[in-house]
Amino acid sequence: MAHTSPQVDTVFVGGRVFTGTSSEPVNAAVAVGGGVILAVTDEATVRLLADEATEVVDLAGGLLVPGFQDAHVHPAVAGVQMLRCDLAAQRSVDGYLAVIARYAETHTDQEWILGGGWSMDVFPGGLPTRAMLDAVVPDRPVLLTNRDGHGAWVNSAALRRAGVDRDTPDPVDGRIEREADGTPAGTLQEGAMDLVADHVPVATPEEAQAGLLAAQQHLFSLGVTSWQDAMIGAFPGNPDNYDVYLRAAADGSLRARVVGALWWDRERGLEQLPDLEERRRTGRVGRFSATTVKIMQDGIAENFTASMLEPYLDRCGCPTGNSGLTFVGPELLAEAVRALDRAGFQVHFHALGDRAVRQALDALAAARAANGETDNRHHLAHLQVIHPDDLARFAELGAAANIQALWAAHEPQMDELTIPFLGPERAALQYPFGDLQRAGARLVAGSDWSVSSPNPLWGIHVAVNRAVPVDAPNAPADHRPREPFYPEQALTLAQALTAYTAGSAWVNHLDDVTGTVEVGKYADLVVLDRDPFEHPAAEIGLTRVLRTYIDGRAVFTADH
Repeated sequence: MAHTSPQVDTVFVGGRVFTGTSSEPVNAAVAVGGGVILAVTDEATVRLLADEATEVVDLAGGLLVPGFQDAHVHPAVAGVQMLRCDLAAQRSVDGYLAVIARYAETHTDQEWILGGGWSMDVFPGGLPTRAMLDAVVPDRPVLLTNRDGHGAWVNSAALRRAGVDRDTPDPVDGRIEREADGTPAGTLQEGAMDLVADHVPVATPEEAQAGLLAAQQHLFSLGVTSWQDAMIGAFPGNPDNYDVYLRAAADGSLRARVVGALWWDRERGLEQLPDLEERRRTGRVGRFSATTVKIMQDGIAENFTASMLEPYLDRCGCPTGNSGLTFVGPELLAEAVRALDRAGFQVHFHALGDRAVRQALDALAAARAANGETDNRHHLAHLQVIHPDDLARFAELGAAANIQALWAAHEPQMDELTIPFLGPERAALQYPFGDLQRAGARLVAGSDWSVSSPNPLWGIHVAVNRAVPVDAPNAPADHRPREPFYPEQALTLAQALTAYTAGSAWVNHLDDVTGTVEVGKYADLVVLDRDPFEHPAAEIGLTRVLRTYIDGRAVFTADH
């Protein structure tokens, strides 16, 4: 049915449309005007709505989809990394060292060499050393975060500058990897990163703004029109990205619709709630809205800091004394979530291990018992291991499962640094997207960029195939296909696409205006170069974005 409009600005014809209201694309055309969708109907009718001023976009057999929405991403940080010593494109130690050496040679004015993007699986045991960095940058401090943000690679000069030596104890929330005599080896895990990171210079406001806008354009090129930034606050080497977003929102350079997740400081308790409420009050400017609180409950499995119900195994398959880290104690967590829920905040949990997942769900159950059912739309991100007893609790508690699908595949970090230390029984519980779907959980999707690629189509490919596309950054170096990773947990293409569109729109409280292709909603749309529903599932990852629109205006057009 057409909606009367004085002007149709753009029509999309010549292909199918995934509206998000059904499990299959429909044969339809779309008319857009005044920033909203005016008609979704047959092509003949849509063409009659156009006049000489209307742009006609021929899909040429491609697919029109709602704009992708990333429910867990770090563009403000990722963008600054893109402008610094960025290792994300490399996949070898020699490649990393060459980039670092070249960056140091061309940035002689910088007191510190900062950046990141290295991957644990490239290094023996997942641990880079200070000696490697000393060989290429002996005279200036270097700090490079790994791709997941849970570890840092530093050289000897950085350790000296920070006063970190063999006598420095491990912090309660982290670990210093050490040489045989106790000397720091060059890798700092979790909270130990701050021992050095607290000494690095902070990016200037101009650098931070340039980083955010570079990240935004990169996301536009991948069809992402809205996101939830999962880490709003001031972090070592970066200024408070709350202010960065507010400036971009105020001057109009922030074109995407963004929800900000305010960081819960685990060094503090409930006394921080008034501060969070004030940041929420002043943090609604233009297209930015800081209405969520992020609680990081545990670490990651690769460095044995994800919080598990049972201990990790050693290399011989025997239980260790380590079950990971719990960053917020269960009693304080329950109290905090009750208070945040009562104050109308959405809570966004980082929860990888099955103990962290259970603790988050227990806290949400306590909040519901105290406050009743709300529309705050809490969600748990990452969900690497979920105990089967907890699968049904997502739907029962109205908690969304925020999946990072690109990780659910056989690749070196999984096969070499994770599965051996979980054991086969627990490894089979990883990334249970299919079980969550069957248990009635609402699935939303994100990338965790710069941890992994922000390309939604690669994430969707893995959600469906449980294997990485051959051209993805975490693909096997020999480009040979791997066996699917617990294929019984695969999603259908429609389910995965819905998680990345309508699902994430729901968690961002944008589902009334975005997330589907329906009359009256904002014209946040993406043109794909092919219709993946008409190609083999193994080719989903080959799909490319040709155009991205926000409010009916093109923010990205691919070069032909």
